[in-house]
Formats: sequence, C-alpha cells, structure tokens
Amino acid sequence: MDATQHIVKLDPDAVELIDRTMIELARDIPIFASTVNRFVRGEPEALLLVEFAGENGDQQLRRLRQLVELMGDLGFPDSVVEASDKEFQNAIWEVRKSGLNIMMSMKGDGKPVSFIEDCAVQLEDLAEYTRRLTDIFDKHGTTGTFYAHASVGTLHVRPILNMKEESGATKMRSIAEECMEMVREYKGSHSGEHGDGISRSEFHEPMFGKRMVENFEEVKRAFDPTNLFNPGKIVNPHRMDDREIMRFKPAYSPIALDTSLDWSEWGGFHRAIEMCNNNGACRKASVGTMCPSYRATKDEQHLTRGRANTLRLAITGQLGDDGFTSNAMYQAMDLCVSCKGCKRECPTGVDMAAMKVEFLYHYHQKHGLSVRDRLFAYLPRYAHKLRRLGFLLNLRDKIPGIATLSEWLLGLSRERRLPHWRRDHFLPHDEDIMVSEGEREVVLLVDTFNSCFDVENANAAREVLNAAGYRVIYPQPVKKGRPLCCGRTFLSSGLLGEAKLEANRMLDALMPYTERGVPIVGLEPSCLLTLRDEYKVLMPGDDTDELAKNVFLLEEFLATEHATGRLQLDLKPIVSKKALLHGHCHQKAFNVMSAVQKVLSLIPELEVKTIDSSCCGMAGSFGYEKEHYDISMKMGSLSLFPAVKEADTDVLIVADGTSCRSQIEHGTGKQAMHVARVLQMALNS
Repeated sequence: MDATQHIVKLDPDAVELIDRTMIELARDIPIFASTVNRFVRGEPEALLLVEFAGENGDQQLRRLRQLVELMGDLGFPDSVVEASDKEFQNAIWEVRKSGLNIMMSMKGDGKPVSFIEDCAVQLEDLAEYTRRLTDIFDKHGTTGTFYAHASVGTLHVRPILNMKEESGATKMRSIAEECMEMVREYKGSHSGEHGDGISRSEFHEPMFGKRMVENFEEVKRAFDPTNLFNPGKIVNPHRMDDREIMRFKPAYSPIALDTSLDWSEWGGFHRAIEMCNNNGACRKASVGTMCPSYRATKDEQHLTRGRANTLRLAITGQLGDDGFTSNAMYQAMDLCVSCKGCKRECPTGVDMAAMKVEFLYHYHQKHGLSVRDRLFAYLPRYAHKLRRLGFLLNLRDKIPGIATLSEWLLGLSRERRLPHWRRDHFLPHDEDIMVSEGEREVVLLVDTFNSCFDVENANAAREVLNAAGYRVIYPQPVKKGRPLCCGRTFLSSGLLGEAKLEANRMLDALMPYTERGVPIVGLEPSCLLTLRDEYKVLMPGDDTDELAKNVFLLEEFLATEHATGRLQLDLKPIVSKKALLHGHCHQKAFNVMSAVQKVLSLIPELEVKTIDSSCCGMAGSFGYEKEHYDISMKMGSLSLFPAVKEADTDVLIVADGTSCRSQIEHGTGKQAMHVARVLQMALNS
C-alpha cells in the first residue's frame, strides 16, 4: 500500500487494488480464470492495477515505462505486467469490475460482510490504516478482503463473518465501532463512495455531529412525514446488528434433506443455494447465455436469482413444511432449461441446472412422473428397438389430427414435428481388439440421438477420424445388452437411480480406455459433457474424476491434436465460403466454443462467424411440451432466428446440438449441420 502514494504522482487514471483472496477466488471461476492466470505472476498478497489513458498512445507507453522504473526504485523490479492490447485490458478490468461478486463466491458460511467497506482516509494514511484494520480483524479471530480504489484512499474492505450465528453479529458491531473510531482519528469518512443504509446510519452522530443529524431528521419530516420511504435508514435507524432484519434470522436453519447429488464442494445443498447473493448478473439482456427464461419473460420468478431465493426459502421451511416439493416450487423451476449458463457466467457460481436435477428427484419421488415424462426419460432404453416401427411412429406428423391427439393425450405440442424415426441406425464396424504398436486410437462414443436419429453425424465423425489416421474404437457394454447411454434424459427428469445405473455401465465400458490413455470422443454436447460434469456429483470418486479428464467433444479433440502438431487432416475448400455457427449452451458453459471455431478455420477459404445468442429454446424435451412451445419459440426469436434468417442461402449453418438443429429448422426453415459433416465435406479424398 505504501507504493500507491508514489504511483499517483505519475498521474494515472486509476490505481485499483485486488488482494490475494480475490485472485484465488477468481481463479476458481471459469469465466475469469484464464485472464487472472495471464496477468498474475506467482502468489502475490495483493496487486495494484494501474491504468494510463489518453488519445496519445506513445505518451501512455512512456508513462508505463516510468511506472516500471518507479517500481524498480521502490524495490519491486520486474513486477509490472504490461497490458497494452485492448482485449487484454478489457478482460483485466472485467475481473476488477466483478470484484464484489468474486468475493461473494467464497464457499462456506463465512462470507465477506459489507458494513465498513466504504471508509475513506487520506492516501498518506492508507498503509497504516490497512495494517491497523488487519490487526482488528485478527483480534476478533477473522480476516478481511481488500479491493478497489487505492488511489483515493477508499478500499472496499469486508471482514469474513458467519452471519448465521449470533457471534457473527456481535463481531460485526465490535469491528464497526473500532473501525469507525479509527476513521475519525484519521479525519476520514465512513461513507467515501456509497450510501449509508442500515450498516452505518447509527454512526452518523459521532461522524457528523448532533446538529447535522437533527438537520437530516428535519428534512426527512418535511418531505416524508409518514416515514414511508426507506424507514430505518439515515434517520432513526435500525441497530446495525439486529438479526431480525437480516437475511439469516435467529431461527434460520435448513430442513433435513437426503440429497442424491454430492454437494460437498459447497458444504451442502443449502450452502450451494445460499451462494446466490442477489447480485443480478443473471438479469443481463444480451451478452452470454444466462438467463434465457428471464430474457423471454422478464419475470423475476423465472430468473436464476428468483429460483435461488425461492429454493432458499423452501429449504429453510419459510414456505411451509412441504414447500420444497410443492407445486409452487415446481412452477418456479419449470422454465429453467438447464442451459448451465449460470454455472459459468454467474460470478458466485450458482449451478441452477444441478439444483433443478436435485429438486426434480425429490419432487417426482413425491408426485410421480407423467407418461410424457417417462417417454422422454426412457427414450435411450427403447429407441434402438423401434427401428422397424419407425414408419408407424412417423405417421404422427403425416396424418392430420394425430398431432392434435398427441397434444391432448400426452402434452406434445401439435405445432412441432417430432424427431424422424428411421431404420438405418448407426452400426459400428467390426474390429480387432489388438492394436499394433504406435497406432493412434480413439474411442468414438455415439449417443442415442446420433445413433438412431442423426446417423449422418456419426458416419461423418468416423470418416473424419479415419482420414486423420486414427483407429476408431466403439465401446460396448461389458454385460452386453442395450447400447450405452450417458443418462442425460434420466437426469433431466430427476430419475437419479436410473441415471446412476447408466453411469455405472458407462464407467465399466470406458475405464479400460481411460486407464490406457485412449481419448474418448463424443458428438452431442449435452451427452458427452454429462460425463465431464454431472458424473462427478452423481457418483463422486477417482473413476469419474479420471473419466472427466479423458472425454472430449470431436472438435475439442481435433483442435488439441492440431495445437500439438499431431493432426494429419488434409482438407480442401468447400462450395460454401461462409459459415454461421450457433453454440450449444453446454459448449458455451464449458468454454469449448473456441475449439469449434478453430476446427472450422482449418477448412481453406471458409469464413466463420459465431452467432451471439443465448439458448435456442429447444433444450431437449422442453420445446416439444405444449405448455412450453410458445416460450421456446420466443427464446429462439431473440437473436438466433433473426441471424439465421438474414444469412444468405449459400451460408452454412453449423450447430452441434441435436435440439439446436431441430429448433433452427423449425424456426427458420433452414437446416443446420454438425461440425463433423462440415469437415467430412472438406476431406481431400
């Protein structure tokens, strides 16, 4: 902190502090991890972000060199990480702007609590102030988080306290009183930037004097005689440690709940829900994926934050004894399409998709499943058996009236065609299990959808991998019987017992390849990424952890092989010179969109543009359900449909998700292709 008063003499536009806690928490948040790892060297206790701005670039670079020289003189040689390109700069400031939400991503009951975060002192006193404040925290058996405006002596400081316990409120008052006294000693302010609210209002008299507080009261009475607006703040305030007005009241306690997923990373299901701190990042209207249902409805109930708050009230008994499995709770969760956008984009890491799986498990245990739910959930168990009856099932979309009947009987929207049943399912080639020394192997995991409905994708993937020189292996169940299934459809219906059964079959079949280091490649994002994500909380252990590291989408595998110089894939230009790429929600949630872009860029002369879209709206079975059809189409119409409709007829539409391709065709009349088929078209053979 001593360096700050010297740095400001260089006239920077900003000097912002981020501490070790913020750095480490940001490293655990997928959307920030790569940026932090790029600008942080080693394990510093804190960093200063210094910005020089202006129209004269050469002048700013000179000032940057002066900073490097200054830090060397202060005893910190080679300590400046220079960020001169705009993209890198924006990424760094995005981390800083999200400082509060990053701090609140701290797991456990102890959280950084806001009540002295706005104190300001003179810059020459800042270093001593922070040292003394740290001593106060240590005295009360805790630590604090520090970040924000070092250049003006206003650090956002938050002690870490457990506000679920009485001791948390007691420590909060003691720390506040000692801190406020110290701030007055430095002739600073307890409100350097923000408002006062409940946390600081009762300290106004010692800060401003009795006469000024009486003036506040006089103005309040004149403009608000009935005390209607913001009662208990600034004038006649609540006690700042009154637990009755806090989020965690004295009687706050979660109900007994035998969860089926593993929530130990969070310290329990209730603590995972409590990670939502109401920051509202899920209310964004355009950038990213989160939250598609809110973008379509503008209703707080159908927002990640709204669902988290409802869940929190339910699991603490505040919605009644049966609140958690009530129909009202079901309605709150109903429009969550399990896009996993919040898992990546929420600064505190709220994973609503996993919470919905847990909720549906308990809800369906009490209420049972409908026929429609079972038809969707058990699809992988019967799809391969119906290849000879496909022509009968396809009559639903050919004979007038049958679609309407299916809507009445099963709740399947008559407005939407069902997947086309076909006889020519994907058939793996026979193979010799012996592999010659040095031969490159890859396991191709063909899911139910690409095996029974989109067979061309599986055939294309096989041809592309063979052309690249890989021997393709098709995993089979150890105990034979029905084809392997990831269990995705069971998870989506809350049938976790069935999902575990499929996961065990998958592990038995794939672990021998994982142990040998043979890459396992899949085609459908929602299926393949289930092995990387849900398996680890469905069946936690070394096997699922190792499997998660060894499974890749086709584009991930090819992009990695290309980056290491191992990919031998001869590609030629194709007829189309432009491609429009729509990312599956789970591809975006797990940050694998760059791999699709990279692989498509290997095709000579092909220009690839990614559509900036949220969820397509189909979301597996969601778009087929009559009560969800309209909202499904509204989601697609926000940005995806317009972008596809505006594209010229010779532009390729690329989408890896089977639901995405179906939605694009239904909403625009254009057919999208899996990346495997685009690569197949470009094979120079």
